[in-house]
Amino acid sequence: MTLRSDLGRVRGLGSAKEGVGHWWAQRLTAIALVPLGLWFVFSAVSLAGVDLAGFIDWLDAPGNLLLMILFVGVLFYHMQLGIQVVIEDYVHGESTKTVALILNKFVALFCGVSSIVALLRVAFGG
Repeated sequence: MTLRSDLGRVRGLGSAKEGVGHWWAQRLTAIALVPLGLWFVFSAVSLAGVDLAGFIDWLDAPGNLLLMILFVGVLFYHMQLGIQVVIEDYVHGESTKTVALILNKFVALFCGVSSIVALLRVAFGG
């Protein structure tokens, strides 16, 4: 006995077996963003009123550049996962949904990579 409808059985529709991986990725990035976000807020508050030279000195301190890159990467990946769920749930046209999902990935990748490149240029004086 199965719980699938006759129509679902004929069409072969069912679970794509991808939801668990997406769910875990979203939860793990959310957990990672808690300490990274707290570190970022603390750092931003401590940098209030600092000029560019002071920011560069701060960024050159051990671990700060690495933590900033991790924060930016995890933040944009988490954002992309969240927007993907919204698109999958609320956009109904298949072609519109496909275009929106592709655009979501490209925008998140572009923003993440450009932010990391900007951090590296500031840190290494490029």
